[in-house]
Amino acid sequence: MKYLISMSYDGSKFYGFQRLKNKDTIQKRLEDALSIIAKKEIKIKGAGRTDKGVHAYDAKATFDLDINIKEYNLKRALNSLIAPYIYIKDIKIVNNNFHPRFNCVKKEYIYKINIGEYNPLYTDYYYQPNYKLDINKMEECAKIFIGVHNFKNFTSGVRPNYECIIYDIDFHINESILEIKFTGKSFYRYMVRNLVGAMLDVANNKASLDEIKKSLATPEIKKQFKTAIPNGLYLNKIEYEEGTC
Repeated sequence: MKYLISMSYDGSKFYGFQRLKNKDTIQKRLEDALSIIAKKEIKIKGAGRTDKGVHAYDAKATFDLDINIKEYNLKRALNSLIAPYIYIKDIKIVNNNFHPRFNCVKKEYIYKINIGEYNPLYTDYYYQPNYKLDINKMEECAKIFIGVHNFKNFTSGVRPNYECIIYDIDFHINESILEIKFTGKSFYRYMVRNLVGAMLDVANNKASLDEIKKSLATPEIKKQFKTAIPNGLYLNKIEYEEGTC
């Protein structure tokens, strides 16, 4: 049977999601725990890969398991083996042809910035700038990114296609925390952090809105903006087309 798990995790305690040699990662923890339960090697497929330091409220992954166990008992067994920095919120059986990444229709990321007084307890969970942010400028910059664009200057690595669609970028302030929510079909490596970094450059007068527009319109001309630190980034939600899982 194929299972889909929904999980949250504290990314500050791991070297990212993907299994790496001699490193403690989310994938390693899950596969090791599942292999203990199944008494054989189990591999998982993730809906995406978060980098070192990036957190998740609702990450997804699938795996095949051929033992007789109820979903509730499997959830309890898994959580007992992976606690305390990873938590399985839900487990359900899905179609055998379901793929956690290819069947995704929408993803949400949230980037959190402490705009109040510096707090050492926030170090692993928020970006804390040492200057005052012009949030109005950041919002103007965000509007430029919405829609379909070539995001070559805002991602890392070589790809056959850099085109991507962003449905919405929403700003919300909760006491001293600025939350920037990105909604799109998918996001490339470092893309959200680079978009936030560009907004921070604009807010800090290190880049203009015209430079941002030009970097999207002429992706063949390389332009480097700030890359925001991973600590403030959270994978918030992954949605699938109804009936696919």
